Amino acid sequence: MPPNAPLPIDEALPELLAVLARRNAAVLVAPPGAGKTTRVPLALLDAPWLGTAKIVLLEPRRLAARAAAARMAQTLGERVGETVGLRVRLGSKVSARTRIEVVTEGVFTRMILDDPELSGIGAVLFDEFHERSLDADLGLALAIDAQGGLREDLRILPMSATLDGARVAALLGEAPVVRSEGRAYPVETRYLPRDPDRRIEDAMAEAVLRALRADPGSVLAFLPGQGEILRTAERLEGKVGAEVEIAPLYGALDPAAQDRAVSPAPPGRRKVVLATSIAETSLTIEGVRIVVDSGLARVPVYEPGIGLTRLVTARASRASVDQRRGRAGRTEPGVCWRLWPEAATVSLDPFAQPEILAADLAGLVLDCAAWGVADPAALPFLDRPPAPALAEAKSLLRDLDALDGDGRLTGTGRRLRALPLPPRLARMVVAAAENGQARMAADVAAVLVERGLGGESVDVAERVERFRRERGGRAENMRRLSANWARQAGGDPDSDAPAPVGPLLALAYPDRIARGRGKDGAFVMANGRAGRLDPAAPLAREPYLVVADLAGSAAQARILAAAAIEREAIEALFPDRIEAVSEVVFDASAKALRARARRRLGAVGLGERTLPVPADEASAAILARGIAGLGLDALPWTPALRQWLARVRFLRAAEGAPWPDLSDTALRESLGDWLGPHIVGRNSLDAISAEDLGHGLFGLLDWSLRARMEAEAPTHVEVPTGSRLPIDYEAEGGPVLAVRVQELFGLDRHPVIGGGTPLVLHLTSPAQRPIQITRDLPGFWRGSWAAVRSEMRGRYPRHPWPEDPLAEPPTRRAKPRGM
Repeated sequence: MPPNAPLPIDEALPELLAVLARRNAAVLVAPPGAGKTTRVPLALLDAPWLGTAKIVLLEPRRLAARAAAARMAQTLGERVGETVGLRVRLGSKVSARTRIEVVTEGVFTRMILDDPELSGIGAVLFDEFHERSLDADLGLALAIDAQGGLREDLRILPMSATLDGARVAALLGEAPVVRSEGRAYPVETRYLPRDPDRRIEDAMAEAVLRALRADPGSVLAFLPGQGEILRTAERLEGKVGAEVEIAPLYGALDPAAQDRAVSPAPPGRRKVVLATSIAETSLTIEGVRIVVDSGLARVPVYEPGIGLTRLVTARASRASVDQRRGRAGRTEPGVCWRLWPEAATVSLDPFAQPEILAADLAGLVLDCAAWGVADPAALPFLDRPPAPALAEAKSLLRDLDALDGDGRLTGTGRRLRALPLPPRLARMVVAAAENGQARMAADVAAVLVERGLGGESVDVAERVERFRRERGGRAENMRRLSANWARQAGGDPDSDAPAPVGPLLALAYPDRIARGRGKDGAFVMANGRAGRLDPAAPLAREPYLVVADLAGSAAQARILAAAAIEREAIEALFPDRIEAVSEVVFDASAKALRARARRRLGAVGLGERTLPVPADEASAAILARGIAGLGLDALPWTPALRQWLARVRFLRAAEGAPWPDLSDTALRESLGDWLGPHIVGRNSLDAISAEDLGHGLFGLLDWSLRARMEAEAPTHVEVPTGSRLPIDYEAEGGPVLAVRVQELFGLDRHPVIGGGTPLVLHLTSPAQRPIQITRDLPGFWRGSWAAVRSEMRGRYPRHPWPEDPLAEPPTRRAKPRGM
């Protein structure tokens, strides 16, 4: 499209210029392809209120910033760096002539913090504000604050295609909302639902091939991340035809590769651009009239409890998939293929969650402290930062000595703020400078903040080594930037002295020092979080790592970046954080106590040694609880102790309270309370005696209950012969007395105990074999005795079997021989 060709936004420019002539804020809502990114800044250049001041245009990504700057410069017939300049982390081009600076959102945050008055700047334009990055939200809040207190003449203009204009207008003091109808060619939507069990790259490759066969034109395919893009490209190789070029597009690519991806396909050829959400907005790729959308996006999720941000794959929002669909109708009618059922579209979230609601806020809190605001919630944010994340961020910054107890910036905090790095990495570079390792630490920071630099190895040390040898403009620019960081931290920018990467990373991530869990690739970090490496990876066999990046769910987190570290280095770096703990544990296999001294950094063990088991009540309680886990039968029971327990249970069943509950469950749950005090000094189950067990059990009854038990549930009963026979309280049906029938001759009433509970009589033969069970002895004499007598007298002729047992004296003896 020619640079000066008419665009839909042109019709809205007069209204926008009029609004900004009388107001210092406005909101512009214009659909994709309207031309707002490149036409609005140029239209404002001649506004009387601007004078000779500059316009700053914020873009969410470097790719969009470069494209916008190049397009505006082309419109003016100039090169980037003249009227239109570019200021990004790599490749900035500005001059004394520059009136429009296209910057990334993070660069603007540093600009306004370094110069709160924004000297020489007349307008700040927030392009694609609907993406709601953390830097954009912070930049807008700071700009509004500066406008209210320092620069009433500063113009602020958020611009977006899918934006809740009313909310933003209210934040800007009910600023006018200017809308452009835009121009969009019709896009036909086709649905191709994906089997959820099928890999996304397989489904996307098939959909791309189908789209290429069905319609002419180039294809823009949206995938969640770099891995899926590369795997999809592999599946398409050799299947798309010689006239089709496959072009990956993601943030970690160098600028030249990104520019090739967004450039038009040569005449007679087609292009398949495999992109992340980086291509949703701000870019027009000539020739694209087919979109294939996976419906997925990679989003960061911050977990304040463990101070970790992890990337997860989630369904894209409705606004995002609409933006993606619109890419097919930028320059001509198009087609959008969606890999989900049509009905599922309505269930998508309307908008992506603002990053401020799900991000690590440490950088934001540090920036606010530099602004002079201890509580970020006091600034005019469109969405208030969540309190838990703010608390976690403040805690981290206090640990880094960047904030004092009142939330004010410390001297260390000012040194961290001077480095354009996340606070953890800035602290690493500053601390390393004190040991002459600033340049190595800066190189470590470089490969972590600039994705893809030094390759994709999990081992950060390997990435740094490759980065230091890497050729190409991006690597050279980052090496210059790294040298500058080292210089700002007070180190030697030219030093290339090697230094172990693990200890440097530990300065940034002490809570992510990890120890192997005995299985190749499984690790647990100091913060308690688990992570996993491919067992074949060299780092998988290291005893200790420092983890810099993770992805996936808490249960299956995959370590993306880490470095090995020696235990001695951990101990040297963090002597004040290492906790020495002595503990006594129960070894179930040995049924014994073990005592050990353990040294730990959070959840990471750093070694242990065996100790003597202390002979105290705490150890006894641990032994008791361990035995409880084995079960009560493991204890040294004697028949007398089992009978005692059965007697208490009998009385409890008969009377309830005040008799205690001594069921198996109750005894097991309270074992430490009733047995523990009586096994002090015992180290194993085998060392516990029946006497110890008895002392513990007997203590469960007070003296009055013990006296009642002897009276109401005696251990023995005396029968007419004078024999004292034991009572079995464990038998079903009630207390049982087993007795030879001859010892009860002459007894005309049934034996009872306690308050009149009848004993269950197990009447036995002279050989003590059962012959009758009865709860009614007089009835037995009158009834069944005759049959028993008839059977038994022939079997035991030497024993008395009288017709009238009530008239016969009881006996334990047989008849004398000869009688």
